[in-house]
Amino acid sequence: MLALADHPLLTNPDAGLANAPCAVPGWPSSPAAAQAFFTAAEQCLNDRWGELLTAMNLPFHPPQLEFPTGASFTSECGTIDVGVTTAAYYCKDHLYVPYRGLQTDQYGNKPGVYLALFAHEYGHHVQELVGLMDAAWDVIYREGQDSPAGLEMSRRKELQAQCFSGMFLGSTANRGGSVTQQVFDTAWNDQETRGDNTSGSRDHGTNAHYAAWWRKGAQSDRLAQCNTFAAPSSEVS
Repeated sequence: MLALADHPLLTNPDAGLANAPCAVPGWPSSPAAAQAFFTAAEQCLNDRWGELLTAMNLPFHPPQLEFPTGASFTSECGTIDVGVTTAAYYCKDHLYVPYRGLQTDQYGNKPGVYLALFAHEYGHHVQELVGLMDAAWDVIYREGQDSPAGLEMSRRKELQAQCFSGMFLGSTANRGGSVTQQVFDTAWNDQETRGDNTSGSRDHGTNAHYAAWWRKGAQSDRLAQCNTFAAPSSEVS
């Protein structure tokens, strides 16, 4: 836990993403439009996180963006079934966005929802780049994935990705690009609908904590505020 909490990424109180616009196309719900949307969003995330990590002398390279079309897809982490819990998925430098998992029938033309979701998965890429992902999984495997300690570490990992997602949306909202106040507000409000209360699992955090960590990142834009590994257990339940 100390090695995770003391990671250089999380100990500089002034480190955050630069405020900058992000230009993404509109969201007519179709596979081709979604691919254009996420491709543009990835470039914004590459620019912001690449700039920050490089300035901190930490490794950076973009993830490989994939758009699976079937009911399942194969990754280095195994075969993944596409459903409401796999709107996007990250595994070892690959960021997968299967269109049929995005629930466009429910969310329609709400780019803030899709952008926050995508930025969360990109947050896992940041964790992998700097070694936080492997360190967290070492604990999960050692303790057991379904053990109380293993599940808590999984929640810490996921809630940090939430905080990173909030950082990105907060740093790019109202900067003259596509992330308007309305887009940001939609993302802000949607976080309360996500988490373990909705999914019935115990590995991502309650809906309240899912929203709280996202909003902390959005309001602070400081990596140190996203140190879920140093947070008390009561904040990552």
